[in-house]
Amino acid sequence: MTFTFTELLKSISISVCTFFQFLKEVDVNMDTVSTKVDSTVSRLKKKYDVLLALYHKFERTCGLIYLEQPSSEISAELSSLLVLKNYWITFLLAKGKVLQVEDDLVISFQLLLCVLDYFIKLSPPAMLKEPYKSAVTAVTVNAPARTPRRGQNRSTRTSKQIDTDTKVIEVLCKEHDCNLDEVKNVYFTSFIPFLNSVGIVASNGLPEVEVLSKQYDELYLNNKDIDARLFLDHDETLQPDVIARSQLERTPLKNNPDEELNLILPQTPVRAAMNNIQQLIMILNSATDKPSDTLIMYFNNCTVNPKDSILKRVESLGHIFKNKFAEAVGQGCAEIGSQRYKLGVRLYYRVMESMLKSEEERLSVQNFSKLLNDNIFHTSLLACAVEVVMATYGRNASQSDGTSAETDLSFPWILNVFDLKAFDFYKVIESFIKAEPSLTREMIKHLERCEHRIMESLAWQSGSPLFDLIKQSKEREGQTDQPEPTSTLNLPLQHNHTAADLYLSPVRSPKKKASVPPLSGTSNPDAQPTATPQTQKPQKSTSLSLFYKKVYLLAYLRLHTLFFRLLSEHPDLEPLIWTLFQHTLQNEYELMRDRHLDQIMMCSMYGICKVKNVDLRFKIIVSAYKELPNTNQETFKRVLIREEQYDSIIVFYNLVFMQKLKTNILQYASNRPPTLSPIPHIPRSPYQFSNSPRRVPAGNNIYISPLKSPYKFSDGFQSPTKMTPRSRILVSIGESFGTSEKFQKINQMVCNSDCQLKRSAEVSAAPKPLKRLRFDIEGQDEADGSKHLPQESKFQQKLAEMTSTRTRMQKQKLNDGNDTSASEEK
Repeated sequence: MTFTFTELLKSISISVCTFFQFLKEVDVNMDTVSTKVDSTVSRLKKKYDVLLALYHKFERTCGLIYLEQPSSEISAELSSLLVLKNYWITFLLAKGKVLQVEDDLVISFQLLLCVLDYFIKLSPPAMLKEPYKSAVTAVTVNAPARTPRRGQNRSTRTSKQIDTDTKVIEVLCKEHDCNLDEVKNVYFTSFIPFLNSVGIVASNGLPEVEVLSKQYDELYLNNKDIDARLFLDHDETLQPDVIARSQLERTPLKNNPDEELNLILPQTPVRAAMNNIQQLIMILNSATDKPSDTLIMYFNNCTVNPKDSILKRVESLGHIFKNKFAEAVGQGCAEIGSQRYKLGVRLYYRVMESMLKSEEERLSVQNFSKLLNDNIFHTSLLACAVEVVMATYGRNASQSDGTSAETDLSFPWILNVFDLKAFDFYKVIESFIKAEPSLTREMIKHLERCEHRIMESLAWQSGSPLFDLIKQSKEREGQTDQPEPTSTLNLPLQHNHTAADLYLSPVRSPKKKASVPPLSGTSNPDAQPTATPQTQKPQKSTSLSLFYKKVYLLAYLRLHTLFFRLLSEHPDLEPLIWTLFQHTLQNEYELMRDRHLDQIMMCSMYGICKVKNVDLRFKIIVSAYKELPNTNQETFKRVLIREEQYDSIIVFYNLVFMQKLKTNILQYASNRPPTLSPIPHIPRSPYQFSNSPRRVPAGNNIYISPLKSPYKFSDGFQSPTKMTPRSRILVSIGESFGTSEKFQKINQMVCNSDCQLKRSAEVSAAPKPLKRLRFDIEGQDEADGSKHLPQESKFQQKLAEMTSTRTRMQKQKLNDGNDTSASEEK
C-alpha cells in the first residue's frame, strides 16, 4: 500500500468515525467486506479509541501541571505549546517502540505517566503548578545539578537518579489513582531502555522536537495507519463524533440527588480502568504469593499431600506466562507480565481456600486429596484467576458500557498459554464467582461472557473432551441415551454444583469393569463410597449434564431474541424452530464440531420458514443477527463446510445442514409433525446483580435496595462485610429512623418465621423451607409467607394482608412512643 490511513481520510475529507460508520453501512447493504478487512478495521478502531482517550487525558493533565502564563523569566522556547508537542510525540514514539499491542490502554497510560515524569523534571519550577512545583524543587535539592548540557544523553543521568527522584512520579500516581509500583516497573523495564535506544538529546531543557518527529515519521509510515501527531492540531479527521465525546466526559447518573458527593467519579476510559485495577489490588493486598496456613492445613490433611506439585505448577506456568506475555506485548514488558501473574496467583490461592472452606461446611470432611491432586482443576482455577487480572488490566478505551471488548490478550488467550481445554476451564467459572464475593460487576459479566463463548463454540472445537463425554453418554444406555433428556428442559436449572462435582464427575469408558475406590472428601454426587459391582453401568457425567442444560438455555434465549425481531407475527413457528434446533444439538451434535451455536440457530430458523412457506431470506436473518449483542461477522461469513474449507452460512445450509437434516425438516410440513421440545425454564442469571429494590418475603412491607458502588478508593476500600448499614442497605417503611433499636425491631420482624421453623425442627426430621430473607436460586422472590384460606379470593387475601400490616405498624408506633417517653423520663 502506497498511502496511509490518515492520507486516505484527508483525500476524501472525512473523519475516522465517519469512515468507520460508512464502512459499516456498506457492509450492511452489500455484505461484501471480508472477515480479514473487518478484523483489520476493528483493530484500527481500537487503536484510535485508545489514542483518543489518552490524548484527552494528556491535555487535561498538562493543564493541571503547567501554568497558563508562566513568569517572564521563562524563555519563549519553553512555551506550553512546545511542551505539549514534546510530551505527546515522545509518548507516541515510546508507545510505538515499546508496545506491540496497540490497544493496551493501561500500559500505554502508565507509559504516558513516565513521559510526564521525565519532562516535569526537565521543566523549570516557575512553569509548574503545585504539587508538581514542590516535587521538582525537592528533586533539585536532593539530586545533582539539573542544568541540561547539550550533547549529553539525559536518560543516562535520569536512570542513575531514579532511586532519589521518585517525588514527581509519586505525585502523578496519587493524582491519577495509579499503582506506584507498577508505574516504576514500567519506568525501569520499558521507558529507560527506550530513552537509551533512541538517543534523545536534551537541548535548552527539552529534546529537539524535529528529531523526535522524524523518528515517529518512520514508525507511522511503516504502520501506514493513523498520524497521531494531528491530535495536537485538533485535526478534523481525528475528531470524535458527538456520542463518543459525551462518553469521554460522562459521569454516572445519580439515582438520588442527595447521595454523597464522594461517590461521583468521572468515568472516562482511563479513570474507569484505574478504578478497576485499584479495587483488584486492594482486594488482593491481604492475600499472599504462597499458600496460607489454612491451605497448608488442607494440604496436610490429604491422603497424598499436593503442596509440592501445586508450587511446581505455579512456578512452571509462571515462566510460560511471562514469555508468552512478552511475545504478545513486547519483550521489554516481560516483568510487567510477571507482576500481573503474581496478582493472579494471589487470587488463585484466595479462591482455592474459599472453595475448600465451603466444601468442608457442605460435606463435613477435610480430606480433599482427590480434588487437590487433580492437575486440570488447578490449571483451570489458576487460569481463571489470571484471566480476571488480565481482563481488569485489559480494559479497552471503547468499553464505555463496562463490557469486555476483545484485545490481543483477552480470552481465550489464557487457554492457549496454559494449554487448557475450554470445556475444562468452563467447569470452574461458576464456583469461582461464588467463592469470590469481592468480584466487581464487570468481572462477573466478563466471566459470564467467557462461559457463553465456551458454550457457543470453544467447547465444540476438535480435540475437546466434550465429544468423548457425549460419545460415552450415548454408549451408556445405547443410542437411546441423551446427554440431557428433553423432559428436564422446563425444570429449574440447579446451580448447586461445585467445582469438585464437575472435575471429579465420572468420565470412565463403559467397557471397563473395575471397582471404584471411594473419593476421599469429594462432593461428587455420582460417586458412592462403596465398591461398584462389576455389572454396574458407568455413571452419568455431572459435568456433561449441566453443560447441556446451560447450552439449551443459552440457545433458546438467543433464538427467542432473534425470533422476536424477525417473526413476532408468526408465534406458532417459535416452538417448531426450537424443536429442530434442540434436536440438532442433541442428536446431530457433530454438526457443532468446529462451528458456532448461532450458525445452527440461523439454519434452523431458515429451514422451518422454508418448509412452512414463510418468506424469510437468509440475508434478512443475517442483518438482524448483526444487531444482536456479542456477535461476530465471521460467524456467518466463514463457516466450516468440510475439512479446511470455509464458506458463507448459506453454502453451509445447502451443502451440510440441509443434507443432514432434510428428512427431519420435511416432517414439519406433514400433518404429524415431530413432538415439540419443551421450552427451557428461564431463570435470572445466577451471576447478575439485582437492579431494583426487592421485597422481603413473609408479608412485611420491607424492601432491600441493591448494593451501591463504586466507592472512592482514596477513602479506603469498603468490602461488603465491612460496610455501614447506610452504605450497604437502605430501608424504607414510611418513616425515618434515628436509633439502632428500631433497626433491631426490623430484624425481629424479618426473623419471626425463623422461630417457628426452629421449634418445628425439634420435632420434625424434614423441616419446611425457611420463610425468611432469602432469594431463591433462580433469582425469583419466594412466595409470600402469609397463610390464607383456600376459599378466600385474591381481593380478600390482599385486604387481610393490608389490614395486618397496618395493625403491626400502629402497634410499632405505639411502642416507639412508649420507648421515647420512657427514655425522656430517665
